[in-house]
Amino acid sequence: MAEVRDFTSYASRMNKGVPQQEFPEGEPSYKERIRNHRIVVVFRTVAIAVAVVLFVALIYIGWRDKEYSEAVIISGPAVTNGIDAKLISLRENVVQFSKDGISCINPSGTVVWNQTYEMQNPIAHTCGDVVAVGDYNGHTIYVSNASGALGEVDTNLPIRDFCVSSQGVVAAVLDGTNVTWIYLYDAKGNTLANFKTTMKDSGYPIAVSISPNGELLCVSYVYPEDGAVKTSVAFFNFGSVGQNSIDNYASGYDYPGVVVPLVQFMNSNSSFAVSDDRIMFYSGDQKPVSQAEIFTGDEEIRSIYFNDSYVGAVYPNSTTDGAYKLKVYNNRGEEVLTTFFNIEYSEVIFNNKQIIIYNEDECMIQDMNGHVKYQGAFETPVRIMVPTSVRSRFTLVTTDNVQTMNLK
Repeated sequence: MAEVRDFTSYASRMNKGVPQQEFPEGEPSYKERIRNHRIVVVFRTVAIAVAVVLFVALIYIGWRDKEYSEAVIISGPAVTNGIDAKLISLRENVVQFSKDGISCINPSGTVVWNQTYEMQNPIAHTCGDVVAVGDYNGHTIYVSNASGALGEVDTNLPIRDFCVSSQGVVAAVLDGTNVTWIYLYDAKGNTLANFKTTMKDSGYPIAVSISPNGELLCVSYVYPEDGAVKTSVAFFNFGSVGQNSIDNYASGYDYPGVVVPLVQFMNSNSSFAVSDDRIMFYSGDQKPVSQAEIFTGDEEIRSIYFNDSYVGAVYPNSTTDGAYKLKVYNNRGEEVLTTFFNIEYSEVIFNNKQIIIYNEDECMIQDMNGHVKYQGAFETPVRIMVPTSVRSRFTLVTTDNVQTMNLK
């Protein structure tokens, strides 16, 4: 017969024979000790995390607000740019164009590519790393990127205005007989779309801009109305959404009594327009809508500068704050900064949350809070100043060579 064990009596004997662990009065129990230890670990972990965040924040603030006291210039290769040559930036590269041709120079001063042509009035426009150069009243537009030529557009009609997308799509305003045409071409010169405008039906197109993705086109039309002028800003969608609309029309706004000589996409979702009395902001990547209108009052806008996030309007200023006033808006039309300066500027650049104001003799760099990070004179006259991916490093092109300026 199998043995049957009495576990109940066994456990009872064990309980009687083995003394139970007891904690002195006032001491925490074993479970309480574990709980207290866990609390200590949690607080210690949180304290370390907070310390790390504060440390990183201090480093970032120090980097963001760092002021520079000197500029170290490193001279690069010699370049030839005639007095009639114009220079524009193409991301970190420099594009030089004239009546005889166009070339691209990288930050180290090396000519990456060049294209020869003959033009009477060359005009160049950029978007991203794409550049298009065409001849006003001519028939040819050359499209290239930072690596080289993408193609050539033959318009067959005189060019009055044009723009280019980051995809290489070109929108051109062409002068026809009794009508004005707007054509869209790909970089190879193939026609993607076209429509005509007349002064009677829609007005004369005085400004165009194409979105970076090449799907939206903004046109400013001006026409007479009751003895005055009226401007219409119209958006056309050449993507899938626009195929369902008559003439690809997406949206538009009328501005009686004013002329709107500038329309511009900041990115594929944001655009703005400028008249003689206001700045208008639009949003939307399919059917743009009016986002904000900033009226300038009696102030006259002297210059407009922008990037994909900010628009800056420069006004003459008569107070002791400075000769010029710069108002900066984000892509929603909200004012983010008003600052003053005295430099007789040739350009204002928004880059990497910095504002670079310069002319051929000097430059000033501010952050988006208006804090001056650097101000100084150039060693030799500078034709163009181009930011790089490093906030404290810039490419300078003089009449003689390419230079690298490092701020310390």
